[in-house]
Amino acid sequence: MPLSALRRLRTAAVAAALGAAALVPLVGAQAAHAATTHLANPFVGATGYLNPDYTSEVSAQAAADGGTLGATEAQVASNSTAVWMDHIGAIAGDGGRLGLRAHLDQAQAQASGDNSPVVFQVVIYDLPGRDCAALASNGELPATAAGLASYESQYIDPIAAILADPKYASLRIAAIIEPDSLPNAVTNQSKPTCATATPFYESGIEYALNKLHPIGNVYDYLGIGHSGWLGWSSNMVPAGQEYAKVAKATNAGFASVDGFISDTANTTPLNEPFLTDPDQQVGGQPVKSANFYQWNPDFDEYTYDTQMYSTLVSNGFPSTIGMLVDTSRNGWGGSSRPTALNSSATDVNDYVTENKVDQRPFRGDWCNINGAGIGARPQAQPYGPTNPIIAFLWVKPPGESDGDYPTATHPHGDPHCDPNGTQTDGNGGTYPTDALGGADVPAGQWFGAEFQQLVQNAYPSFGSSTGGGDTTPPSTPTGLTVTGTTATSVSLSWTASTDNVGVTGYDVYRNGTKVATSTTTGYTDTGLTAATAYQYTVAAYDAAGNTSPVSAAVTATTAGSGGGTGGGGCTATYSVSNDWGSGFNANVTVANTGSAPTTSWKVTWTWAGNQQVTNAWNATATQTGSAVSATNAGYNGTVAVGANTSFGFSGSYSGSNTAPTLTCTTG
Repeated sequence: MPLSALRRLRTAAVAAALGAAALVPLVGAQAAHAATTHLANPFVGATGYLNPDYTSEVSAQAAADGGTLGATEAQVASNSTAVWMDHIGAIAGDGGRLGLRAHLDQAQAQASGDNSPVVFQVVIYDLPGRDCAALASNGELPATAAGLASYESQYIDPIAAILADPKYASLRIAAIIEPDSLPNAVTNQSKPTCATATPFYESGIEYALNKLHPIGNVYDYLGIGHSGWLGWSSNMVPAGQEYAKVAKATNAGFASVDGFISDTANTTPLNEPFLTDPDQQVGGQPVKSANFYQWNPDFDEYTYDTQMYSTLVSNGFPSTIGMLVDTSRNGWGGSSRPTALNSSATDVNDYVTENKVDQRPFRGDWCNINGAGIGARPQAQPYGPTNPIIAFLWVKPPGESDGDYPTATHPHGDPHCDPNGTQTDGNGGTYPTDALGGADVPAGQWFGAEFQQLVQNAYPSFGSSTGGGDTTPPSTPTGLTVTGTTATSVSLSWTASTDNVGVTGYDVYRNGTKVATSTTTGYTDTGLTAATAYQYTVAAYDAAGNTSPVSAAVTATTAGSGGGTGGGGCTATYSVSNDWGSGFNANVTVANTGSAPTTSWKVTWTWAGNQQVTNAWNATATQTGSAVSATNAGYNGTVAVGANTSFGFSGSYSGSNTAPTLTCTTG
């Protein structure tokens, strides 16, 4: 159903049910907020709201468990979590939990006590036909025009009215808007429930943004799933277009969206420290081809968020958008976490199994995952002020269930949450759900065994005597220098950092991706490629999980294997990875066939038809008429003898889509 038709149905349904007065916008209250300074990053310089409903659940569990475990669990209560408005009744408060206004009053009291700004996180989560691809969190409103009218008048309007109350103007309110919704418009249109729900998702989110954006101290962040959902370029590219479509339909356009959040209620890790190159060859196959990744090159949330940021900006969003990651259950600590690279496996599946920190048997597992742990603590600017990832949050409170499974007493449960169930990967593979057993707990309700596990498997771990309450990050490491290079290694050293708890380790980043942790002020990166330039930074972390901004970068070039700093020949190989009739995604592999490493490369071709390049990654592509030129990015111009690199792009066309003949030149 077109959005224009849906809007007409919506307006008619609301007017009929409530009268014309219901359509009058909240001009007065919202205008009172118009002068509020709207920040690029509301999390900087602020503390997070401590939800008393959640802290009481944590405290009760800690008291019941007692001993060392209870003392560790008690530290969790010192971390901020979001408040979920997951049904209409939650606005006023029900089930013994505070309502929205009561929470905001508590946040104001906290701000007065802390004498600092407070960020209040609220999850807007009640779309018509919610959770169309699963059953665990099916909503209360049907995917109909009447359901949309109720969503707007009984849900969004009351929330907006409360948030716009001038008494709350000093709070910084981060609205997490409808996680796990719009990604279904990209990947699940073959499911009738999702195809039906999609226009209501789009129109509902448009309405929510129109109501919330004018409130100056409200910051709007849309859910973008996670890397295991939209990491493939064939999903990421249309996802960027879908989010742009919804934003452009709002009154303020792209300005109505402050940013995006990934990994909400999911367990995809921030980094895969030992799996950093999706194209690395193991047993003649790239790592991304392993069954666990299924050719998805985004192994972790850092890679996904930074790539999605670029995709969204290329679709019209301003470069000021901020990316958030929900780290409440993606830590993957405990005894099963690998601590060093195991390079012995010669089969790509075995290699991935031995080296991934994500311990799920299937990346599609998502419900009450066995072995998961709490991740990084809520923090602003975890990678420094220039990185597009502006904060880590705990949106899904650790210990609250993802969903129940079908039994005689839970007839509407989700099979994905059944610890004895299985699911398929779409390619013939069958896997266990990996759901935690021992209880059948509906979504959002306290699951004590899950909380115990999440605390025990936290990464970074909670210290026995420090942690939770400390929110001061270490100072930035200084003096990062290269102390030695070989053809396959780079040695680094830096100066220690301090804070009020004490640094417990350092994260080392190569080209923006974490590759290792070190407990000393030095590290040697091995297994590199000869005559290649690498950029390194380092960040410090403490026992509380606080992470410093990253250090100033240093670049090291490994020793060459064949002499020379340029020249040689290259070949370019073209393949289409996805074609949907009016558009396509293509990959180009650039191989160095010369006798010396390249310093740059360029691939050119001329289309035989009317194809147009619309977006490119890992290269800069320009098109004039039918002629296309793609040059290397700043980080992949150097290609060792016999090695290769790749880039990709999206295109549009009509008629035929004949593959072009490529020409490759090097510098």
